[in-house]
Amino acid sequence: MLAEADLYRLLERLTDTHRVVAPTSSPSGEPVFTLFPFPAERLTVATVRSVEPLKAFLFAARQKVADGFDPPPPGADSKPLCLVGVKACDLQGLATLDHVFLGGNGDRDPFYARFREQTLLIAADCAAPRPTCFCVTYDTEPYPEAGFDLGLSPVDGGYLALAGSPKGEQVLAAHADLFGPAGPVQVEAQKSSRTHAQEVVRRNLEEHAVPHHSQLDGAVERAYESPLWEEEAATCVECGACNTICPTCHCFLLYDQGGADAFARFRTWDACLLKDFARVAGGGNPRPRLWQRLRNRFEKKFDFFPKVAGHHACTGCGRCIDTCPARIDIRRVLRKAIDHVSRA
Repeated sequence: MLAEADLYRLLERLTDTHRVVAPTSSPSGEPVFTLFPFPAERLTVATVRSVEPLKAFLFAARQKVADGFDPPPPGADSKPLCLVGVKACDLQGLATLDHVFLGGNGDRDPFYARFREQTLLIAADCAAPRPTCFCVTYDTEPYPEAGFDLGLSPVDGGYLALAGSPKGEQVLAAHADLFGPAGPVQVEAQKSSRTHAQEVVRRNLEEHAVPHHSQLDGAVERAYESPLWEEEAATCVECGACNTICPTCHCFLLYDQGGADAFARFRTWDACLLKDFARVAGGGNPRPRLWQRLRNRFEKKFDFFPKVAGHHACTGCGRCIDTCPARIDIRRVLRKAIDHVSRA
Protein backbone atom coordinates (compact mmCIF):
# COMPACT_ATOMS: atom_id res chain seq x y z
CA MET A 1 0.00 0.00 0.00
CA LEU A 2 1.29 3.45 -0.97
CA ALA A 3 -0.34 6.52 0.55
CA GLU A 4 -1.18 9.37 -1.82
CA ALA A 5 1.31 11.71 -0.16
CA ASP A 6 3.96 8.99 -0.28
CA LEU A 7 3.52 8.60 -4.04
CA TYR A 8 4.56 12.23 -4.38
CA ARG A 9 7.55 11.57 -2.09
CA LEU A 10 8.49 8.54 -4.19
CA LEU A 11 8.51 10.64 -7.36
CA GLU A 12 10.63 13.27 -5.62
CA ARG A 13 13.19 10.60 -4.75
CA LEU A 14 13.16 9.14 -8.23
CA THR A 15 14.21 12.51 -9.68
CA ASP A 16 17.69 11.78 -8.29
CA THR A 17 18.14 9.04 -10.87
CA HIS A 18 15.46 9.70 -13.51
CA ARG A 19 13.73 12.39 -15.49
CA VAL A 20 10.26 11.85 -14.05
CA VAL A 21 7.23 12.60 -16.25
CA ALA A 22 3.76 12.25 -14.75
CA PRO A 23 0.21 13.18 -15.77
CA THR A 24 -1.43 16.43 -14.72
CA SER A 25 -4.92 17.66 -15.54
CA SER A 26 -5.09 20.01 -18.54
CA PRO A 27 -7.56 22.93 -18.75
CA SER A 28 -9.92 20.60 -20.64
CA GLY A 29 -9.68 18.08 -17.80
CA GLU A 30 -7.73 15.48 -19.77
CA PRO A 31 -4.41 14.19 -18.41
CA VAL A 32 -1.24 15.40 -20.10
CA PHE A 33 2.30 14.29 -19.32
CA THR A 34 4.29 16.95 -17.46
CA LEU A 35 7.88 17.06 -16.29
CA PHE A 36 8.08 16.55 -12.52
CA PRO A 37 8.27 18.26 -10.04
CA PHE A 38 5.00 20.16 -9.93
CA PRO A 39 2.49 20.80 -7.08
CA ALA A 40 1.06 17.64 -5.55
CA GLU A 41 -2.54 18.68 -6.23
CA ARG A 42 -1.87 18.57 -9.98
CA LEU A 43 -0.88 14.90 -9.98
CA THR A 44 -3.61 12.80 -11.61
CA VAL A 45 -2.35 9.24 -11.95
CA ALA A 46 -5.36 6.93 -12.17
CA THR A 47 -7.98 8.57 -14.36
CA VAL A 48 -7.76 7.77 -18.07
CA ARG A 49 -4.98 7.46 -20.63
CA SER A 50 -3.04 10.65 -21.35
CA VAL A 51 -3.58 12.82 -24.40
CA GLU A 52 -0.08 11.92 -25.65
CA PRO A 53 0.73 8.34 -26.65
CA LEU A 54 3.58 6.56 -24.89
CA LYS A 55 5.54 6.43 -28.15
CA ALA A 56 6.18 10.20 -27.86
CA PHE A 57 8.83 9.39 -25.23
CA LEU A 58 10.34 6.18 -26.61
CA PHE A 59 10.24 7.23 -30.28
CA ALA A 60 10.43 11.02 -30.36
CA ALA A 61 8.55 13.11 -32.91
CA ARG A 62 11.85 14.70 -33.95
CA GLN A 63 15.15 13.16 -33.02
CA LYS A 64 18.77 13.68 -34.01
CA VAL A 65 20.13 10.28 -35.01
CA ALA A 66 23.55 11.33 -36.28
CA ASP A 67 25.80 14.29 -35.54
CA GLY A 68 28.47 14.14 -38.19
CA PHE A 69 30.26 10.81 -37.87
CA ASP A 70 30.74 10.78 -34.09
CA PRO A 71 30.23 7.24 -32.79
CA PRO A 72 28.06 7.63 -29.66
CA PRO A 73 24.38 8.16 -30.45
CA PRO A 74 23.23 11.66 -29.42
CA GLY A 75 21.76 11.73 -25.94
CA ALA A 76 23.34 8.45 -24.86
CA ASP A 77 24.40 9.94 -21.53
CA SER A 78 21.09 11.58 -20.65
CA LYS A 79 19.18 10.59 -17.50
CA PRO A 80 16.78 7.67 -18.01
CA LEU A 81 13.07 8.37 -18.05
CA CYS A 82 10.48 7.42 -15.47
CA LEU A 83 6.97 7.54 -16.96
CA VAL A 84 4.17 7.59 -14.40
CA GLY A 85 0.51 6.72 -14.83
CA VAL A 86 0.95 4.66 -18.01
CA LYS A 87 -2.26 2.86 -19.01
CA ALA A 88 -2.80 -0.68 -20.28
CA CYS A 89 -3.65 0.41 -23.83
CA ASP A 90 -0.28 2.15 -24.17
CA LEU A 91 1.52 -0.84 -22.71
CA GLN A 92 -0.26 -2.98 -25.30
CA GLY A 93 0.93 -0.59 -28.01
CA LEU A 94 4.53 -1.39 -27.12
CA ALA A 95 4.07 -4.83 -28.68
CA THR A 96 3.83 -3.18 -32.10
CA LEU A 97 6.71 -0.77 -31.51
CA ASP A 98 8.88 -3.58 -30.12
CA HIS A 99 8.22 -5.66 -33.22
CA VAL A 100 9.29 -2.79 -35.46
CA PHE A 101 12.24 -1.40 -33.50
CA LEU A 102 13.59 -4.36 -31.53
CA GLY A 103 14.19 -6.88 -34.25
CA GLY A 104 10.84 -8.36 -35.23
CA ASN A 105 11.58 -7.29 -38.79
CA GLY A 106 15.25 -8.21 -38.63
CA ASP A 107 16.60 -4.84 -37.49
CA ARG A 108 17.18 -3.25 -34.09
CA ASP A 109 16.91 0.48 -33.58
CA PRO A 110 19.60 1.57 -31.06
CA PHE A 111 17.73 4.70 -29.97
CA TYR A 112 14.44 2.98 -29.23
CA ALA A 113 16.25 0.04 -27.64
CA ARG A 114 18.12 2.34 -25.26
CA PHE A 115 15.01 4.24 -24.19
CA ARG A 116 13.02 1.01 -23.88
CA GLU A 117 15.63 -0.66 -21.68
CA GLN A 118 16.34 2.35 -19.46
CA THR A 119 12.82 3.72 -18.99
CA LEU A 120 11.03 2.96 -15.73
CA LEU A 121 7.33 2.39 -16.40
CA ILE A 122 4.99 3.08 -13.47
CA ALA A 123 1.57 2.02 -14.71
CA ALA A 124 -1.83 2.80 -13.21
CA ASP A 125 -5.40 1.58 -13.57
CA CYS A 126 -7.72 3.44 -15.92
CA ALA A 127 -10.40 4.38 -13.41
CA ALA A 128 -12.42 6.71 -15.66
CA PRO A 129 -12.48 5.45 -19.29
CA ARG A 130 -13.65 7.88 -21.97
CA PRO A 131 -16.68 7.23 -24.22
CA THR A 132 -14.23 6.55 -27.06
CA CYS A 133 -12.30 3.83 -25.20
CA PHE A 134 -12.75 0.30 -26.59
CA CYS A 135 -9.69 -1.61 -25.34
CA VAL A 136 -11.75 -4.56 -24.10
CA THR A 137 -12.53 -5.58 -27.68
CA TYR A 138 -8.85 -6.57 -27.96
CA ASP A 139 -9.01 -8.54 -24.70
CA THR A 140 -7.05 -5.76 -22.98
CA GLU A 141 -8.45 -4.80 -19.59
CA PRO A 142 -8.61 -1.14 -18.45
CA TYR A 143 -5.88 -1.90 -15.94
CA PRO A 144 -2.29 -3.07 -16.41
CA GLU A 145 -1.63 -6.78 -16.28
CA ALA A 146 1.87 -7.01 -17.79
CA GLY A 147 4.63 -4.95 -19.36
CA PHE A 148 5.14 -2.52 -16.46
CA ASP A 149 7.77 -2.13 -13.77
CA LEU A 150 5.47 -0.88 -11.01
CA GLY A 151 1.67 -0.95 -11.10
CA LEU A 152 -0.68 1.30 -9.10
CA SER A 153 -4.38 0.77 -8.36
CA PRO A 154 -6.32 3.64 -6.72
CA VAL A 155 -8.01 2.87 -3.41
CA ASP A 156 -9.15 5.11 -0.55
CA GLY A 157 -6.16 7.02 0.76
CA GLY A 158 -3.66 5.88 -1.82
CA TYR A 159 -2.72 3.04 -4.13
CA LEU A 160 -2.15 -0.69 -4.12
CA ALA A 161 1.33 -1.19 -5.56
CA LEU A 162 2.60 -4.24 -7.41
CA ALA A 163 6.04 -4.89 -8.88
CA GLY A 164 5.88 -6.16 -12.45
CA SER A 165 9.60 -6.56 -13.16
CA PRO A 166 12.99 -6.74 -11.42
CA LYS A 167 13.26 -2.95 -11.88
CA GLY A 168 9.97 -2.55 -10.04
CA GLU A 169 11.13 -4.84 -7.25
CA GLN A 170 14.24 -2.69 -6.88
CA VAL A 171 12.06 0.41 -6.50
CA LEU A 172 10.00 -1.29 -3.79
CA ALA A 173 13.11 -2.43 -1.96
CA ALA A 174 14.93 0.91 -2.21
CA HIS A 175 11.93 2.85 -0.89
CA ALA A 176 10.42 0.26 1.43
CA ASP A 177 9.74 2.92 4.08
CA LEU A 178 7.04 4.41 1.84
CA PHE A 179 5.13 1.17 1.32
CA GLY A 180 2.96 -0.72 3.76
CA PRO A 181 0.82 -3.87 3.71
CA ALA A 182 -2.60 -3.82 2.05
CA GLY A 183 -5.62 -5.24 3.81
CA PRO A 184 -8.70 -7.03 2.47
CA VAL A 185 -10.62 -3.73 2.33
CA GLN A 186 -8.11 -2.25 -0.12
CA VAL A 187 -8.03 -5.43 -2.20
CA GLU A 188 -11.82 -5.41 -2.45
CA ALA A 189 -11.77 -1.71 -3.39
CA GLN A 190 -9.34 -2.46 -6.21
CA LYS A 191 -11.59 -5.23 -7.50
CA SER A 192 -14.67 -2.99 -7.38
CA SER A 193 -12.92 -0.12 -9.18
CA ARG A 194 -11.64 -2.41 -11.92
CA THR A 195 -15.06 -4.00 -12.42
CA HIS A 196 -16.61 -0.55 -12.79
CA ALA A 197 -14.06 0.44 -15.44
CA GLN A 198 -14.71 -2.79 -17.35
CA GLU A 199 -18.44 -2.11 -17.32
CA VAL A 200 -17.93 1.43 -18.64
CA VAL A 201 -15.88 0.18 -21.59
CA ARG A 202 -18.30 -2.66 -22.31
CA ARG A 203 -21.16 -0.14 -22.45
CA ASN A 204 -19.11 1.77 -25.01
CA LEU A 205 -18.79 -1.41 -27.08
CA GLU A 206 -22.53 -2.06 -26.95
CA GLU A 207 -23.47 1.53 -27.76
CA HIS A 208 -21.25 1.64 -30.85
CA ALA A 209 -21.61 -2.04 -31.84
CA VAL A 210 -17.83 -2.45 -31.72
CA PRO A 211 -16.82 -5.83 -33.17
CA HIS A 212 -14.64 -8.20 -31.18
CA HIS A 213 -11.16 -8.54 -32.62
CA SER A 214 -11.87 -12.14 -33.67
CA GLN A 215 -14.44 -10.80 -36.16
CA LEU A 216 -11.78 -8.66 -37.83
CA ASP A 217 -9.70 -11.56 -39.13
CA GLY A 218 -9.51 -11.02 -42.89
CA ALA A 219 -12.31 -8.44 -42.88
CA VAL A 220 -10.24 -5.49 -44.11
CA GLU A 221 -8.54 -7.63 -46.75
CA ARG A 222 -11.88 -8.91 -48.08
CA ALA A 223 -13.32 -5.38 -48.02
CA TYR A 224 -10.35 -4.02 -49.97
CA GLU A 225 -12.49 -3.05 -52.99
CA SER A 226 -15.45 -1.88 -50.92
CA PRO A 227 -16.82 1.66 -51.50
CA LEU A 228 -16.58 2.24 -47.74
CA TRP A 229 -13.08 3.73 -48.09
CA GLU A 230 -14.26 6.48 -50.42
CA GLU A 231 -17.30 7.05 -48.22
CA GLU A 232 -15.20 7.51 -45.09
CA ALA A 233 -12.52 9.57 -46.83
CA ALA A 234 -15.11 12.06 -48.10
CA THR A 235 -14.78 14.19 -44.96
CA CYS A 236 -11.06 13.56 -44.28
CA VAL A 237 -8.96 16.75 -44.31
CA GLU A 238 -5.64 14.88 -44.59
CA CYS A 239 -4.25 16.35 -41.36
CA GLY A 240 -2.51 13.13 -40.28
CA ALA A 241 -3.69 13.53 -36.67
CA CYS A 242 -4.84 9.91 -36.51
CA ASN A 243 -1.32 8.78 -37.38
CA THR A 244 0.55 11.04 -35.00
CA ILE A 245 -1.73 10.46 -32.00
CA CYS A 246 -1.82 6.67 -32.46
CA PRO A 247 0.30 4.69 -29.96
CA THR A 248 1.32 2.14 -32.62
CA CYS A 249 1.90 4.22 -35.79
CA HIS A 250 5.65 4.33 -36.27
CA CYS A 251 6.52 5.53 -39.78
CA PHE A 252 9.28 8.13 -40.01
CA LEU A 253 11.24 10.28 -42.42
CA LEU A 254 15.03 10.76 -42.40
CA TYR A 255 16.56 14.01 -43.58
CA ASP A 256 20.00 15.65 -43.43
CA GLN A 257 20.61 19.16 -42.18
CA GLY A 258 23.89 20.49 -43.50
CA GLY A 259 26.26 23.17 -42.32
CA ALA A 260 29.54 24.68 -43.50
CA ASP A 261 31.71 22.00 -41.91
CA ALA A 262 29.34 19.32 -40.60
CA PHE A 263 25.93 17.73 -40.98
CA ALA A 264 23.28 16.25 -38.73
CA ARG A 265 20.68 13.64 -39.57
CA PHE A 266 17.20 13.84 -38.08
CA ARG A 267 14.30 11.43 -37.84
CA THR A 268 10.74 12.81 -37.74
CA TRP A 269 7.35 11.16 -37.58
CA ASP A 270 5.61 10.67 -40.91
CA ALA A 271 1.95 9.94 -41.66
CA CYS A 272 0.58 7.56 -44.30
CA LEU A 273 -2.53 9.73 -44.71
CA LEU A 274 -0.40 12.52 -46.21
CA LYS A 275 -0.14 12.64 -50.00
CA ASP A 276 3.65 12.84 -50.11
CA PHE A 277 4.12 9.84 -47.81
CA ALA A 278 4.49 7.25 -50.60
CA ARG A 279 5.63 9.57 -53.38
CA VAL A 280 8.95 8.53 -54.93
CA ALA A 281 11.74 10.70 -56.33
CA GLY A 282 10.42 10.57 -59.89
CA GLY A 283 7.06 11.89 -58.77
CA GLY A 284 5.12 8.61 -58.94
CA ASN A 285 2.69 7.80 -56.14
CA PRO A 286 1.16 4.32 -55.62
CA ARG A 287 -1.60 5.89 -53.48
CA PRO A 288 -2.53 9.19 -55.15
CA ARG A 289 -6.11 9.19 -53.80
CA LEU A 290 -6.96 10.03 -50.22
CA TRP A 291 -9.30 7.07 -49.88
CA GLN A 292 -6.43 4.77 -50.89
CA ARG A 293 -4.29 6.20 -48.11
CA LEU A 294 -7.10 5.78 -45.59
CA ARG A 295 -7.51 2.18 -46.72
CA ASN A 296 -3.76 1.63 -46.38
CA ARG A 297 -3.88 2.72 -42.73
CA PHE A 298 -6.54 0.14 -41.91
CA GLU A 299 -4.92 -2.54 -44.07
CA LYS A 300 -1.65 -2.21 -42.18
CA LYS A 301 -3.24 -2.27 -38.72
CA PHE A 302 -5.79 -5.01 -39.28
CA ASP A 303 -4.33 -7.19 -42.03
CA PHE A 304 -0.56 -6.68 -42.34
CA PHE A 305 0.30 -6.76 -38.64
CA PRO A 306 -1.83 -9.80 -37.77
CA LYS A 307 -0.01 -11.65 -40.55
CA VAL A 308 3.55 -10.60 -39.67
CA ALA A 309 3.36 -10.04 -35.91
CA GLY A 310 0.33 -12.01 -34.75
CA HIS A 311 -1.64 -9.05 -33.36
CA HIS A 312 -3.64 -6.04 -34.52
CA ALA A 313 -1.82 -2.70 -34.48
CA CYS A 314 -4.66 -1.03 -32.60
CA THR A 315 -5.10 -0.86 -28.82
CA GLY A 316 -8.62 0.58 -28.55
CA CYS A 317 -7.38 3.74 -26.86
CA GLY A 318 -9.77 5.92 -28.89
CA ARG A 319 -7.30 8.76 -29.39
CA CYS A 320 -7.83 8.84 -33.17
CA ILE A 321 -11.58 9.24 -32.64
CA ASP A 322 -11.09 12.11 -30.22
CA THR A 323 -8.60 13.95 -32.40
CA CYS A 324 -10.18 13.57 -35.87
CA PRO A 325 -11.72 16.87 -37.05
CA ALA A 326 -13.71 14.94 -39.68
CA ARG A 327 -15.27 12.63 -37.05
CA ILE A 328 -13.98 9.50 -38.76
CA ASP A 329 -14.61 6.81 -36.17
CA ILE A 330 -12.37 3.74 -36.39
CA ARG A 331 -15.10 1.67 -34.72
CA ARG A 332 -17.60 2.59 -37.45
CA VAL A 333 -15.11 1.85 -40.23
CA LEU A 334 -14.36 -1.61 -38.83
CA ARG A 335 -18.06 -2.34 -38.44
CA LYS A 336 -18.65 -1.34 -42.08
CA ALA A 337 -15.79 -3.58 -43.21
CA ILE A 338 -17.36 -6.56 -41.43
CA ASP A 339 -20.80 -5.68 -42.84
CA HIS A 340 -19.33 -5.60 -46.35
CA VAL A 341 -17.86 -9.07 -45.88
CA SER A 342 -21.12 -10.48 -44.51
CA ARG A 343 -23.02 -9.16 -47.54
CA ALA A 344 -20.50 -10.49 -50.04
